[in-house]
Amino acid sequence: MTGNDPKTALLTVKDLGMTFPGPRGTFRRGGGIKAVDGVSFDVRPGETLGLVGESGCGKSTTGRMLVRLLDPTAGRVDFRGKDITRTGQRELRPLRSKLQMIFQDPFASLNPRQTVQQIVSAPLRAQGTSADAIRREVRELIQLVGLAPEHLERYPHQFSGGQAQRIGIARALATRPELVVADEPVSALDVSIQAQIVGLMERLQRELGVAYVFIAHDLAVVKHISHRVAVMYLGRIVEIGDKHEVYGNPAHPYTKALLSAVPLPDPAAERVRERIVLLGDPPSPANPPSGCTFHPRCAKAQDVCRTEPPLLQITTAGGGRQAACHFPEA
Repeated sequence: MTGNDPKTALLTVKDLGMTFPGPRGTFRRGGGIKAVDGVSFDVRPGETLGLVGESGCGKSTTGRMLVRLLDPTAGRVDFRGKDITRTGQRELRPLRSKLQMIFQDPFASLNPRQTVQQIVSAPLRAQGTSADAIRREVRELIQLVGLAPEHLERYPHQFSGGQAQRIGIARALATRPELVVADEPVSALDVSIQAQIVGLMERLQRELGVAYVFIAHDLAVVKHISHRVAVMYLGRIVEIGDKHEVYGNPAHPYTKALLSAVPLPDPAAERVRERIVLLGDPPSPANPPSGCTFHPRCAKAQDVCRTEPPLLQITTAGGGRQAACHFPEA
């Protein structure tokens, strides 16, 4: 695979699954909780794939499996053509420099006993970079994310939430990765600061050519930063495609319901549009419904939806969009 070819996948995920153990005899399928169930997608060099869904749908678990913070129980993840799901830690170590993560809570992910210099230089030290090169790199990185060199000797508690997240971004970029998984990177920040961090990530993508998997529940933020969007529900991807197609003409009833809840900037349009209210609460992944897992909350559900799980496949909506629905929108 050639990383410079935009048509070549940098990351390929195939039938990825994560089952957490649970009390014996409690669960319908196999004695565990299926947090992620058969997820497949790819990420191309330099693009952003947005991964959205309600809390508990499995998107953060998926992100952690992509960088091997969790070992999947099914499926595989190929990075630059190499299966990394069952790679040993010694063999995986050289690849970690090209595959990094930004976490949701910057204060929880930064060591409070270390200075910014120590935090940002940690990935470089792990890769065996010389001391002189580390000093140069860290100064460049801290300025790249909009902080000043005098911040290097301070500790995380001396920064605001937005500044702390900039430190986390600098650490993730220290080894010049090709792919960064950003797990809810702005959800813990004020709205005005969210816009600054999203703008920073977009600028860094243009300058460094890095690809993102951007995990979030805020559909407006995902629409702004992403090229393609994947919608998750109860551990599965129910729709994936170009952001303009997904947002402009959603094919899956769940995607349509999610988008109907996003406020419109035009007050007149907001007053007259139809809000889709889903029935009930999301089912528990410990005891998922048979067939299509969305059918108990879907107004379009028919008998086949209750018995046959729909495949994620190209729909008649056009543009190569895929949806897991027996009766997708045209």
